[in-house]
Amino acid sequence: MSRVLLDTDVLISLLRARAATRSFLFELTRDAAPCCSVVSVAELHAGMRESERQVTTDLLDSLIVIPVTREIAEIAGALRRTAGKPVAQIADCLIAATGVVEAMPVATGNVKHYRLPGVTVLPAP
Repeated sequence: MSRVLLDTDVLISLLRARAATRSFLFELTRDAAPCCSVVSVAELHAGMRESERQVTTDLLDSLIVIPVTREIAEIAGALRRTAGKPVAQIADCLIAATGVVEAMPVATGNVKHYRLPGVTVLPAP
């Protein structure tokens, strides 16, 4: 089975129960296992309210969480260094590099953040 890397914005949209995102992910995950970067875990926890802890934990427990390796970090640094304007944030570069190293497309609603060399993007609603 193939895999797909879910960007933080897609996870937030899912947590907010947006119907379009649920439909998109339902179709997407019929043929691909849903994954996220450990960077997205940090981003979710940074913006999470205490009342959202359990639903966030349940969502993350349903995903394959990919750690940041040295190879991912090096590629992320290179992507950040060579990114055009607007300059990509390092967190986005780490997620993008995870997709590159793990040979997974990145599902995101922030397509402009991932216009980086070697990154395959799946536009999400």
